[in-house]
Amino acid sequence: MAIDRAGMAEFLRRRRQALQPEDVGLPRGARRRTSGLRREEVAALCHMSVDYYARLERQRGPQPSEQMIASIAQGLHLSLDERDHLFRLAGHTPPARGMFGDHISPGLLRVLDRLNDTPAEIVTELGETLRQSPLGVALTGDTTVYTGPARSMGYRWFTDPAARSFYARQDHEFLSRMFASGLREAVTLRGPGSRADCYAELLYAESEEFRVVWDQHEVGIRPHEVKRLVHPELGALELTCQTLVDPGQSHFLLVYTAVPGSESYEKLKLLSAVGSGWTRDGQPAPQPQSPSL
Repeated sequence: MAIDRAGMAEFLRRRRQALQPEDVGLPRGARRRTSGLRREEVAALCHMSVDYYARLERQRGPQPSEQMIASIAQGLHLSLDERDHLFRLAGHTPPARGMFGDHISPGLLRVLDRLNDTPAEIVTELGETLRQSPLGVALTGDTTVYTGPARSMGYRWFTDPAARSFYARQDHEFLSRMFASGLREAVTLRGPGSRADCYAELLYAESEEFRVVWDQHEVGIRPHEVKRLVHPELGALELTCQTLVDPGQSHFLLVYTAVPGSESYEKLKLLSAVGSGWTRDGQPAPQPQSPSL
């Protein structure tokens, strides 16, 4: 497929101008005159340089990769139909639709964008983090930086000891059973050859503990509503986790709150001061790179 530079440039401009700052969780500002979003705002939402994005709107630069188009589609809060249209304009075949996609619906993104003062994250049915609120990153670290099977929290649980440091030790046995139970249900639902099935095969080969709990054939083990977490700077936290489900994409919005007046409630107030540049092993989080031009 050939890239339609003029069509893509016009489509990007129209979608950018149709979005307002409040649509994507940004402050409007008292002196704002721009109709829609500024290019620099869109570039930040898409995790790319302003120059790179500006070139696309000016019909210049190299053909963007499929990964870059996916990032733009998400940053502009495109629907699936709009995303597919943008892929074709860029000269690429759109990703397959279904329950396995990573494209977050605009509605779910709008909810997350309004949770800047609350720890929250959007994850797949396999525990792969797609997006986090600023306080979500401050709470759990940036869990969007993982690649491959390590994107799944359940996979990391059995293969990376550092993944367990964020959870109270007395809950580890239950969590092992819960992750194995959830993966077994996903394998049954999605079938042979699915990503869930691939993760199960990898874990069965790599982890003796996984083999033990997997062979118990347990299903239906659900997460506790109150999670006991261990933050590297704030210490022990007891947080209630509420879940909003997008059944069309099998995505889950997880929102973490604490009982008002509790010790955990007071600790959550400190999250914005603690910062977000750490991973689950307490080390500085890798930073996303701007695309090469």
